[in-house]
Amino acid sequence: MRKGGASAVEAAAPERRARLAARAQAERLWPVSADRPLLNRPGARGALARPVKQVLRKLLRWYVEPLALDQKGFNDAVLKLVDDLSETVDHALGQGQSAARLVRELEERLSRLERRERMGAVPAGAPAQIAAPPSSGSPTVAAQAAASAIPDYFAYESRMRGAIGEIRERQRPYLADFAAAPGPVVDLGCGRGEFLGLLRDAGIAARGVDGDADMVAFAAGEGLAVEQADVVAWLGGQPDASLGGIFMAQVVEHLPPPVLVHLLELAVAKLAPGGLLVAETINPLSPLALRSYFADLTHAQPLVPETLVLLAQQAGFREVETRFLNPPAERLAEPADPLLAENARRLNELLFGPLDYAIVARA
Repeated sequence: MRKGGASAVEAAAPERRARLAARAQAERLWPVSADRPLLNRPGARGALARPVKQVLRKLLRWYVEPLALDQKGFNDAVLKLVDDLSETVDHALGQGQSAARLVRELEERLSRLERRERMGAVPAGAPAQIAAPPSSGSPTVAAQAAASAIPDYFAYESRMRGAIGEIRERQRPYLADFAAAPGPVVDLGCGRGEFLGLLRDAGIAARGVDGDADMVAFAAGEGLAVEQADVVAWLGGQPDASLGGIFMAQVVEHLPPPVLVHLLELAVAKLAPGGLLVAETINPLSPLALRSYFADLTHAQPLVPETLVLLAQQAGFREVETRFLNPPAERLAEPADPLLAENARRLNELLFGPLDYAIVARA
């Protein structure tokens, strides 16, 4: 080692120790959680306040926990960036690098990070051509289950979506599609876990992902394998060709167009050859279905079948089938007169079409 390099390292030793001490403190504070110990005030007042604090903590968990998870992710990213920059500085000092050259190198590294941030980072394990979508406007369920839009999304969705038994029967026909899936199945946006329960009863390996903490807690209480996560980020973190099937019921209409396109691209990459994607959504060709669509404030846009089929094909799915589902009970009776009967059939097709449709796509 050159003499200049040794002196630089010795001069930097106190600063390095200070950095390590600060890094250790950051490491202690990194695990942000709603479960921090309760502080007790001395005396009877403190003893009376403790049970009240415990109750308030449980009531506020649904709101605080997502914020804590976001903060934890931010802390992790900052620590990794600081560690990287610190490593660069230590290496440069050890090699006797001049301060001006070190500054230039750090500026170049930060410039590369900024370019990557603007272009979108590539998810772990995803093909190089798949970049993260540009940031969208208002938050949707892809970004933590629309908790910012509706305080109690679980109660809201339960009322608008329907009873668990009813949803389970609507989704039962999809079991035959996944019976021969070439690998495990994931239910993205699994909600209360209706389809996961059907898959479990049929002996099909599956797990669920949902952004809403209350949905996940409910499904977990049913003994289902679920986790809380952003569905797009979760899918991007899976190994390529590792899934046999992907099920999404009433999810795609919540996603802004760039996020939806990115999700479909990820689905192609993460499915094994012959893997299956089933994406069910509201049928906007049905006026009755549009009533349900506009009742949910977290929807981004309705998707006509031709649009969703085209997006799936452009993402790389080789076979895409459209199925229309759940015809409404209301229909016009067909009169005996042939001409009037034909008009009634046309009106039924126009006004009382199926409430939902699904694309069934093969990777």
